[in-house]
Order: sequence, then structure tokens, then C-alpha cells
Amino acid sequence: MTGARHRAAPEHTHPDDVPVEAALAALADPVRLTLVRELAGSADWARSCGSFDVPVGKAALSHHFSVLRAAGLVEQRDEGPRRVNRLRRTEFDARFPGLLALVLREGGTDR
Repeated sequence: MTGARHRAAPEHTHPDDVPVEAALAALADPVRLTLVRELAGSADWARSCGSFDVPVGKAALSHHFSVLRAAGLVEQRDEGPRRVNRLRRTEFDARFPGLLALVLREGGTDR
């Protein structure tokens, strides 16, 4: 069997446990900002990791998603061979009111 079938479930950090510096650092990277903005415009669990048009390879993309999970911005789950994502907008907004809206508005993706 392939490793993809036995990969560990992703670990998630709840936004309540995230310092503001970690949230800001996660959002400061252009690739991670693109991922967040694209997720903001997508339905929960509709986007697999490979569906994003970003200029990085698989290993770097995995790292960027790990940073976003650690910052409480993204939740991931496995559906068969795909890992799908959702933006933790409600939870993140409760922890950092207005921050995500500001970031999304600056990118023209305010919803």
C-alpha cells in the first residue's frame, strides 16, 4: 500500500491557542495569503491541497498548510486520497476580530 493511505491525520491548533505574532507571521507570506484568500472564496471542504495555483512544489505547499494549521487559520481532513481544507473563519474571527476581514479586503476577496 502507498504511504498516502497511511499518512497521519493533520494536527490542528485552535485559534484560541495562537499568539497574535504567529497569526500575523502566517498571513505575511504571499503563498499562505493566496491560500487563505482562495479558501475564503470557496465552500468548506471543497478545495483539495493540489487545487491551488501557487508557485511552489508539493513539499513547500505542505509546509505552508502546516503553518496555516498551526496559526489556527485552516482545518484539514482526509477524504480518500485527497486532503481537503476549510478556512476557520468563525473561530479565527472570535480570536482576532477584524483581522481576517482586513486581510481579505486588502486582497479584494472580502465576503
